[in-house]
Amino acid sequence: MDVVISGSTGLIGSALGEALTTAGHRPIGLVRSGPKGDEIAWDPEAGTIDTASLEGVDAVVHLAGAGIGDHRWTDAYKRTIRRSRTEGTSLLAGALAGLTRRPSVLVSGSAVGIYGDRGDDVVDETSPPGTGFLPDVCVAWEEATATAAEAGIRVARIRSGIVLSPRGGALKKQLPLFKLGLGGKLGSGQQWFSWISIDDEVGAILHLLTHEVAGPANLTAPHPVTNAEFTKALAGVLGRPSFMPIPAFGPKLVLGSELAEILLYEGQKVLPRVLEDSGYVFTHPTMEEALRALLDRPTAA
Repeated sequence: MDVVISGSTGLIGSALGEALTTAGHRPIGLVRSGPKGDEIAWDPEAGTIDTASLEGVDAVVHLAGAGIGDHRWTDAYKRTIRRSRTEGTSLLAGALAGLTRRPSVLVSGSAVGIYGDRGDDVVDETSPPGTGFLPDVCVAWEEATATAAEAGIRVARIRSGIVLSPRGGALKKQLPLFKLGLGGKLGSGQQWFSWISIDDEVGAILHLLTHEVAGPANLTAPHPVTNAEFTKALAGVLGRPSFMPIPAFGPKLVLGSELAEILLYEGQKVLPRVLEDSGYVFTHPTMEEALRALLDRPTAA
């Protein structure tokens, strides 16, 4: 199977490429500059894409987009976040719809941020979107795939939680502090943390490529935890104390008030009902076993 991946050099895209290769498939990067070998060129900002090279591919996984937590949320960067998701997705979906030999499936990124801050409420794919910047971005992001779906391509919209990996993302940033015994819960620690291991994120995408799932699918482990429970589990696996709560002013000073509040002090208790109903079996269903498996790898050092 030939699988085109946008965001192929990112945390999830690179792991997915490795897994596809191991399984005997051919991952093909959709890249912005200097395509090499089998890679395909596109430029979402310029609105260009090499459609001829997309002819005949079997599947597409769309993961590209500006990082949510990479910069302070200035008005300009918020516009960048929205454009990188909506315009890139619209460009790709339109290109796929116009092909003579279309792929059978498009797995397109989204996020659990679509649900907004839900307190202790349990949410699944049937729950309505929340309100605010991130939910609005996610709704527009998912709607941008409509052209592909209307052309008969099966579209699975993956609403990913926090992806745990020692190679990148939130876990990599937290490990140094926790290894020093300086990790702690954020605020009350009661905010929900919907997570998934990198192994299950990749495994779920592979599953969706070959199972007839269309529409939204939450990519989260079946056992979400509170921030306090995550803190306790990570400290326990590392054999370090976690006595010190992190005062809110620190993250807000570094990230800015709006970004810190949404990323760190709000949350959602998300369940992966569509994924489980389609037969996916999680490799790491609980936080402790996920952390033990991930941190036992050389990349965690």
